[in-house]
Amino acid sequence: MSSSMAIQGASSSLLSTSSSIHSWTHDVFLSFRSEDVPQKFISHLYYALHHRGINTCIDKNLERGEEILPELFKAIERSMISIIVLSKNYSESKWCLDELLKILECKEKVKQIVLPLLYDVAPSEVRHQKGSFGEVFSKLGCKIKDEVKVTEWKAALQKVANFFGFTLGDRNE
Repeated sequence: MSSSMAIQGASSSLLSTSSSIHSWTHDVFLSFRSEDVPQKFISHLYYALHHRGINTCIDKNLERGEEILPELFKAIERSMISIIVLSKNYSESKWCLDELLKILECKEKVKQIVLPLLYDVAPSEVRHQKGSFGEVFSKLGCKIKDEVKVTEWKAALQKVANFFGFTLGDRNE
C-alpha cells in the first residue's frame, strides 16, 4: 500500500469517527527542513496528496523568526495527520523541533496521526541523535544553552523514531 493510500484510508476513517470531537481544517500537515529536503521531493509529495483529494497544509514561510507563529500552531492543531520529513539537518532547526513538539502534543491531546518519513537518515540516528543527525543536534544544543528544551527535543526525537514510518534513501526524486 502506498503512503498516500495509507493516509487517505486513515483520513477517511478519522473523518467518520472524530469529526464531531475535533474540528479539522486540514487532512495533512507537512513538517520538513526546507534547506535539506529537495523542493522537488516536497512538490511531488504535496501533488500526490493533493491529487488524491487530501487537503494538505504546507508551511511556505521562508523567513522564520525565533518563535513559531500562532497561525502555524493552529494549522498543526487542526490537521488530522502530520507527516514529518526527518532529514539529516532537521535537528539543526529550532523551528522544526518546536513543530515536532507541537505535533506530538496534538497526537496526545486530539489523537492526531503522526507519520514520519525518514529522508536519507536512519531511524537509529534520529532515536539516539547519532551520526551527522546527532552532530547538528549537538551544535544546536550548544548554541541555545537551554537544557530543558534540549531534553524535550531529545525525548520527541526518540518517540517519533519509534513510530511506524517510511525510510527513503538517497535516490532520484
